[in-house]
Amino acid sequence: MTDLFQEPEDATPLEPEEREGLRLTWITTRADLNLAEQDNIDKGAAWAFRAREPDLLTVEFVLQLHKRMFGDVWSWAGQYRRTERNIGIAPHMIGVQTTQLMDDAAYWVAHKTYEPTELAVRVHHRLVYIHPFPNGNGRHARMLADLVLRRLGAPALSWGGGSLDDINDLRRAYVEALRRADRQDYGPLIAFARS
Repeated sequence: MTDLFQEPEDATPLEPEEREGLRLTWITTRADLNLAEQDNIDKGAAWAFRAREPDLLTVEFVLQLHKRMFGDVWSWAGQYRRTERNIGIAPHMIGVQTTQLMDDAAYWVAHKTYEPTELAVRVHHRLVYIHPFPNGNGRHARMLADLVLRRLGAPALSWGGGSLDDINDLRRAYVEALRRADRQDYGPLIAFARS
């Protein structure tokens, strides 16, 4: 049996009050939690990819997407985090920065500032950097990036072609590419997303 809340070493742990937001009482192991979250993510993806949302690049859609992806499992899904993290911005700045990102992304689309893959990767990176939610930020940001690509008529990205949930070489490469993007070097993250 594994600890229910044992995260990969580079993941952000949940605070005790966030752990209390677990909706499903049958979950007792990490494997149970992973299964429940993946089932919920699959439902969220089904909703998102058939949604006729007029604009994906809004704060409302960002919040709704997270809620659809994690709301069956966590009571706080679709709500900004209220606690400090070892990554991400201060909680009181999340709303402002998320709004700014959506405004920037809408501008990038309207003015064709970046080709579709780079645009989607930049949206993904900034959303992960902001880290708006207690959990699920990377999975949420990857799905939003793929939705943006679909809207632009481009194919979804492979994001390394495997599961990033466990500690392994794939996850390490992803985290390193994110860190390089933090320094404005997007090449490795774009290459990873396409690989």
